[in-house]
Amino acid sequence: MAATETRLLVLGAVRLFEPVNGYQIRRELLSWGVDDWAHVLPGSIYSSLATLTKQGHLVRQDVEDGGRTVAVYATTPSGRDELDRLFEHAMTTVDPLDPLPVHTAMSMCSLFARDVVAGHLETRAAALGAHLEALRAAHAATAAGASPPHVARVLELQLGIAELERTWVRDLAIAVRRGELSFAGEPATWSPPADDPGWQMAHDRDRYAAMLRSRAV
Repeated sequence: MAATETRLLVLGAVRLFEPVNGYQIRRELLSWGVDDWAHVLPGSIYSSLATLTKQGHLVRQDVEDGGRTVAVYATTPSGRDELDRLFEHAMTTVDPLDPLPVHTAMSMCSLFARDVVAGHLETRAAALGAHLEALRAAHAATAAGASPPHVARVLELQLGIAELERTWVRDLAIAVRRGELSFAGEPATWSPPADDPGWQMAHDRDRYAAMLRSRAV
């Protein structure tokens, strides 16, 4: 997986649960199956936490929890700006040979406002339209004998995929505009099951936040 998608996943997960410890971030991301669909290894999660902290996008603070020292992370203003930038780029940039960025960004949509997500989807739909025009021109040239016949078949596949994605993106943008799903600042329309580890993370987040507040007094 590209480092940019790893950064997006880690920054987004920290933003979702902050303040949160590194082990919890690792466990949460692995529960999403990122080691399979995103090829993110556990070690790269810790490495990304360290790098993002060094770059000033995360702040690390050590707290005493149950007789042990735990490193907890939270996003900084620059980290939230970086998350916005990475999310926008992944949502709006069309790379037909690499769908992973937009798949990654979609897992982070609930962190952003409805209008932001809808706008990015509409931008992506327009970019897919331009991509389709280029593919159609290439296919026409190939059909006219400019390339071997098997290349035309490949272009037909690419055209089909791009058309399907543009339809999906357009439909999703319309659904978001009319109020479907839930986004930042809105009541959640979905709640995880009672045994989901996220509930423990939310409980720990409240404890960590209280510890940090008391230390700041």
